[in-house]
Amino acid sequence: MTLAPIDWIIIAVYLAVCLFAGLWMRRFVRGVEDFAVAGREMDVNVGIASLAATELGLVTVMYTAQLGYDKGFAGTMIGVIMALAMYGVGRTGFVIGPMRAAGVMTVPELFQKRFGARVRWLAGLFVVLGGVLNMGIFLRVGGEFLVHTTGISANYLEWIMTGLLGLVLLYTVLGGMLSVLVTDYLQFLIMGLGIVITSIWVIADVGWTALTKDLLAHWESSAKAGGAAMPHPFNPFHPTSLGWGYILWQMLFQVAVCTTWQTQISRVLAAKDEATAKRMYRRSAFYFVGRFLLPGLWGVAALVHFKFGAALPPGTDSLTAMPAYLGQLLPAGIIGILIAAMLAAEMSTDSGYLLTWATVIYNDLLMPCLKRPLSPRARLVTTRSLVVLIGLFLVFYGLWYELKGNTWDYLAVTGNIYLASVFTLLVAALYWPRANATGALAALVLGAVGPLTFLIVNARADKAHQIAPEVAGASAFALAFLGMIVGSLVTAAPKPSASPKSSP
Repeated sequence: MTLAPIDWIIIAVYLAVCLFAGLWMRRFVRGVEDFAVAGREMDVNVGIASLAATELGLVTVMYTAQLGYDKGFAGTMIGVIMALAMYGVGRTGFVIGPMRAAGVMTVPELFQKRFGARVRWLAGLFVVLGGVLNMGIFLRVGGEFLVHTTGISANYLEWIMTGLLGLVLLYTVLGGMLSVLVTDYLQFLIMGLGIVITSIWVIADVGWTALTKDLLAHWESSAKAGGAAMPHPFNPFHPTSLGWGYILWQMLFQVAVCTTWQTQISRVLAAKDEATAKRMYRRSAFYFVGRFLLPGLWGVAALVHFKFGAALPPGTDSLTAMPAYLGQLLPAGIIGILIAAMLAAEMSTDSGYLLTWATVIYNDLLMPCLKRPLSPRARLVTTRSLVVLIGLFLVFYGLWYELKGNTWDYLAVTGNIYLASVFTLLVAALYWPRANATGALAALVLGAVGPLTFLIVNARADKAHQIAPEVAGASAFALAFLGMIVGSLVTAAPKPSASPKSSP
């Protein structure tokens, strides 16, 4: 193992402080609204920290570093697209403004007034399916980071990640969104410190000039050699890199994420008002460039350090090259800060996601099926129980699922199970008076075809016969749009009084 006593002390102190802060907030939880959306009293600064912490998980660091290793700095183009989408939505209030004004707790809840209870329930089902499958690999990927950074035996991966999830469940179940917001704030500070220090250390090790020259020289030599060329390390539009098709899919995908991804929208719905939600998006937008750039830098440095794959340690691949490199590079104390930062990233993301999907299950799958509403205490107990059940599912699914291909592609495509269709429903519900329930149902079903086919086929097929992620993603949006337009036009128009502006 590479951890010294000082590293263990740093990690233990961080975990203790985070657990104490999370448990302390449980006293302020009086009902489901406090538990799920923090009483809708979140201000801009807390919202920025919470949004940044939740959307920068350990899995995020791993897949952005893998993009750096596989695509060079061209992989950070996804972060640029994400930042522009966030800023544009925050500037215009597109979708998020009416969403916050509606006073709902989840995205599917908005659909009941406009499209009816069936659409709300089916939308909730797809949101949960896409969200939980998306979260399914978090534990495995996070465990791989710890194993390759610290030198801990891979035999302990499942036990370590199960224990970490247990800590997250403890304060999330008791404190809900209030605990998530407070711990996210602490985790945001620790993550920022660890990421900046590590990035400085990496640049000092490889040197910026040497790094860029080596990348370009290796690309030029591989291109001259013929055969399968290395992706262009700086030009994402180059045919060997991401390419125009992938980038166009990402442009649409990132707008859908900003307006539809429930873990982000939960911060919008917890904000004090519509103006607070828009400011939160604008001010946190360009943070997402750094979210891709700095871990991507670590992946690029690992690529150069390991001689473009020729000197990779046994059992290491493009996903685990970065933690293997940092485990060799960082000294005692610094690696402890990094591990604490990455645990912070894992915990903040896990807690936010657990709470989000549990809230959707309760609010949009269970509540519409009940003949009589539950008591406030029963509602709170039910939501807490759902958090635990999702955690148990993640332990089993997340630690035995065999991931094939690029981690980012898996996350983007599983998210697309509902992003494409629910984004279509949101835009239609808010901005197209002709949209109706038939079109909404058709969009939900057709929008999931591409992503689910991708998961089923790619889990069994070899690399040569796998479906490209941009094909699965773009087809999801195309089929969802087609279903909404055709389904709405061939059936009766909705009544003029139907409006999504008020809560159902």
